[in-house]
Amino acid sequence: MSDKTATLPGTREHAGFVKTNLREYGMLLSLFAIMLFFELVTDGTLLRPLNLTNLVLQNSYIVIMALGMLLVIVTGHIDLSVGSVAGFIGAIAAVLMVRYGVHFIPATIACLALGALIGAAQGYWVAYFKIPSFIVTLAGMLVFKGLALAVLQGQSVGPFSPTFQKLSSGFIPELFPGAGTLYPTSLLIGAALALGLVYISVKTRARRASHGVEVEPTSFFALKNAILVGVVIYFTYLIASHRGLPNVLVIMVALIALYGFVTTRTTIGRQIYAVGGNEKAAKLSGIKTERLTFLTFVNMGVLAALAGLVFAARLNTATPKAGLGFELDVIAACFIGGASAYGGVGRVAGAVIGALIMGVMNNGMSILGIGIDYQQVIKGLVLLGAVCLDVYNQRR
Repeated sequence: MSDKTATLPGTREHAGFVKTNLREYGMLLSLFAIMLFFELVTDGTLLRPLNLTNLVLQNSYIVIMALGMLLVIVTGHIDLSVGSVAGFIGAIAAVLMVRYGVHFIPATIACLALGALIGAAQGYWVAYFKIPSFIVTLAGMLVFKGLALAVLQGQSVGPFSPTFQKLSSGFIPELFPGAGTLYPTSLLIGAALALGLVYISVKTRARRASHGVEVEPTSFFALKNAILVGVVIYFTYLIASHRGLPNVLVIMVALIALYGFVTTRTTIGRQIYAVGGNEKAAKLSGIKTERLTFLTFVNMGVLAALAGLVFAARLNTATPKAGLGFELDVIAACFIGGASAYGGVGRVAGAVIGALIMGVMNNGMSILGIGIDYQQVIKGLVLLGAVCLDVYNQRR
């Protein structure tokens, strides 16, 4: 009896923490459940090394744009033009590199600068003229879709140089050749990444505890990090069994780390959340809300341009229909990942998990031979469910 009584406080502590953070851990459990489901129904095809690498390549541009869209949504706005901007930038890159023979480095820089300029143009109307972002970016979606058609003259342009193609289809060089079918360099990088994540997690927990903020129970924290290390090393092993880490995966991880740091550890990150939570209160406290909104759209433009370059490099051509429907997957990834439609709520990790959920669903349904019509229906229902959950949490 005494033993049972002694376990009750710890049990309550664990249950209370899980209940408080149900939304965050619910997303992870949802991703795990979806991956397990498709792994079973596809007879193990989903997690084969080749398919896992393709999954990364197919969804890299969605993850990249989701990072920018998250900040836009957190400030209480939306950007419907990201797909058209990505397609337009891909068209510009093709014209510069293929038609005019411009080297890929200055062409890439010019395309990223153009993306920033597009974001600035749209952000200016939203931030300083207070025109609803829905209207501004809807107009932008139509404008840049038309401009992409005009630039390409209705035809596909390609191929790109082999060096530029490596942006999306290349793999990191192997430092230990002759190792058979396994790429040790990629495996070592994955192990280092896993240990780095644990180190950051431990430091973050210690910092939160020192400020009197609630932290996970010790046993729960240890279990979570053990699972994290195991999952990262396992997936790295699978990818290293094919051709190693794709270049675009390295770019994605670097961007996720950068935006994770900016949103949680910098003043500008905290100010962005303050603007989304209550813009009037943020402005009264001295935050330059218009400038922050403007910068989030500039940032979105740059990431949309980068995603357009990655997509064009993967296809090895620029097509008039490039970017079609990207905005839907990107916005859905953010909302499924826990971003609030009301602004002020959302995490980088959640946006990435949401993008992975969308990617796994797309890949799994394609393997099963489900038509694009029913794929859209299923994704729409998943998005509606995520937003309904957000509304429910807001009203509690």
